[in-house]
Amino acid sequence: MRRSPKRIYLAGHNGMVGRSIARRIMQDYAVSEGSELVVIERSRLDLTDSSKVMSFMQKTRPDTLIIAAAVVGGIRANESDPVRFLLDNVRITLNLVEAAWKTGCKEIINLGSSCIYPKDIGRRIKEADLLSGYLESTNEAYALAKICGLKFVDYLKSLHGVNAISLMPCNLYGPYDNFDTESSHVMAAMIKRFVDAKHSGETVVECWGSGKPRREFLHVDDLTDAVMFCLENWSTVCAQSTSWINVGAGTDISISDLARVVADKAGYNGIITWNTQAPDGVMQKLMDTSILDSLGWKPRISLDSGLQEAIEFYKSSKNSKIKD
Repeated sequence: MRRSPKRIYLAGHNGMVGRSIARRIMQDYAVSEGSELVVIERSRLDLTDSSKVMSFMQKTRPDTLIIAAAVVGGIRANESDPVRFLLDNVRITLNLVEAAWKTGCKEIINLGSSCIYPKDIGRRIKEADLLSGYLESTNEAYALAKICGLKFVDYLKSLHGVNAISLMPCNLYGPYDNFDTESSHVMAAMIKRFVDAKHSGETVVECWGSGKPRREFLHVDDLTDAVMFCLENWSTVCAQSTSWINVGAGTDISISDLARVVADKAGYNGIITWNTQAPDGVMQKLMDTSILDSLGWKPRISLDSGLQEAIEFYKSSKNSKIKD
C-alpha cells in the first residue's frame, strides 16, 4: 500500500457512494498514525457557495480531496428539474476543485458518471468518445455539469500540473441507494417495486420504458475499491494520457432481463408490464475499461451477490415497509 494520506476530505459522505468510501478509508487507514478523515454535514457547509467552500478548505487544508457529492436522480428527476441538476452540480464540483487547487491539496479524485458520453455509440464507450456526439436528452443537464467538472480537472492537470483525476463509473447500486419512488435510479426503483409487491400481495408490477435498453451495473463497493486502487497507485494512474478514466463491471443486461432477475430474488411471481410511454434513455451504455484493466484493477462483486445484498438492505431499511 502507498503512504497513508495525512488528511482526506470526503465531500458527500452521507450518500451511497460516500458512505462506502468512508467505511473503506476507516478500514484501510484507521490504524495509520496521523491519518484523518474529514467530513462535514450539508447543513453546516453549502457546497454550492464558493466562498464558504474556500473558507472551509483554507481551515482544514486536506492532502486529498474525494468528491462524491452531487445532486443525483433517475430519468424522471432529471427531466423535471434540469436547472437544479445543472447549476448545483456545476457549482459543487467547480467550487471544491478550485478550492483544493488554491489551497495546495496534493491529490484530487472527482467522481462523475457514464452519462457524460454521447448517446448511441453502438460499441463499448472509450474515454476518447467524450464530446464526439449528442448527449441523451433525458439527463443532459446532469451530463453537462459532470463534463464541466471533468474538463476543469483536466485543464488544471494539463496546464498547472495539479495531481487530479476523474473516475467515470457506470450505473451504481448497493446499500444506502435512493429508493424514493419519484427520484430513484432503475435498480433501486425495481428493488422497491418488486419487494413491496411481494410483501403486499400485488399481482401486477409496472416498469417504465420498453425494457429493451441495456445497462451496466457496478456495485458501489467496487467503485470504492477503484478509488482506493487509484490512491494506492497514484503516480501510475496520474501518468495516463487521459485525466478521466472509466470504471465499469464489464458486462451489461437488458432492463427487461434485469426486472426478471430482481423479481425472482425478491420472490415476486406476478405479472410484469411495461409503460412504453415512459422514456427509455440511451439504448446501451457499456464502458470500455481498458485503461483501468491495464493497471491491474478489476471489479469483484457479481451482479447476483450484489443484488441480493441490495435487496436485503432495502428490506431492513427504515424506508421499507418490510419487517421480516
